[in-house]
Amino acid sequence: GGQWQLALGLLSLMPHARALPDEITYNAIISACGRGGKWQVALDLFSSMFDAGIIADGITYNAAISACERVGQWQLALNLLSSMPDAELSPNEITYNAAISAC
Repeated sequence: GGQWQLALGLLSLMPHARALPDEITYNAIISACGRGGKWQVALDLFSSMFDAGIIADGITYNAAISACERVGQWQLALNLLSSMPDAELSPNEITYNAAISAC
């Protein structure tokens, strides 16, 4: 659970290595932050993806909802779930299970 800081550090090093983060990178880091109980950092990363022009996928939403679920942030989890159709994404079983567990 404590490796979220390492994941964030690696993200910050990517531009120096001329490597551009993509949705897979963000999915992994959002998930790491969620496992570490750092839901606010996870949601900040989720928001920063859009600022960077990176399109979130279903896995991104699942990771963000799971981060909220781990700390009982059910309102945020449900807000993310309800915003998926706006992103033209459909929730799946993992998405619904994480949202239900947050409640």
